[in-house]
Amino acid sequence: MSEPSDIDFILRPWPFKPGVVVARVVTAGDQREVLQMRIEMGLLQMEVTGRPDGEHPGGSETCLDWFRERVGVEGESFALNDEQCAEIDREFLQFYHRRICWLALRQFARAVADADYTLALMDFAGAHSANSQWTLAHEQYRPFVLFHRIQGAAMLELQESGPETAIETINRGLEQMRQVFAKFGAEEQFEQDELVGQLAAMKESLREEYRVGKTLAEQLADAVAAEEYERAARLRDQIAKRRDGLEPPPPGPTHLPPSS
Repeated sequence: MSEPSDIDFILRPWPFKPGVVVARVVTAGDQREVLQMRIEMGLLQMEVTGRPDGEHPGGSETCLDWFRERVGVEGESFALNDEQCAEIDREFLQFYHRRICWLALRQFARAVADADYTLALMDFAGAHSANSQWTLAHEQYRPFVLFHRIQGAAMLELQESGPETAIETINRGLEQMRQVFAKFGAEEQFEQDELVGQLAAMKESLREEYRVGKTLAEQLADAVAAEEYERAARLRDQIAKRRDGLEPPPPGPTHLPPSS
């Protein structure tokens, strides 16, 4: 009997949910893991490593690998042409889909890795594109990619090190986002930004859920602002000891809050 050409047998028991990222990891016929995302009239299937569509642009694993090789041959004067920019556009979208699936599946290390890749590709595109409007069209999404990265990194720290480290991760991420806003002359919009507000709410939720007061880094910032230099020195010592593993962080959570 021939295999069916339709995919009803996949879609019927796996309903689409509007407004929700519905994803799963399954084993393909050749025993490799693949990531699937349910969409309104079907599904997307992605590879879990390398480029999500499994293609090898220019014979390389990803666009970034390909174009870095070109820079190695042609030098820093290498400029992206229209076809190469279109290939980058494809890859940005693919990594976006995979990133939101990893977040939905709470596979935070993978989400952070895909966000880091996207940010590196943005950096390369900005440095080697001759089309400033095309570059800006991507740069406007940098805060959104950072938002996903900060979420994933904070939840990963929550799992591995505890809520205080997760809160400090959000604080560092917010400062990164502030610098992006400042770079484009929009710092006055930072406090009103929706993504910034969501991260601030996530931070306060962690404080409330795990009864965390001000972190050591936050206490240090307060001490410096108040010119309490002896207290600041003691806090720096505590931070250094914790960083070097000489002082353990507060206990981690016994359970995790739902992902954003």
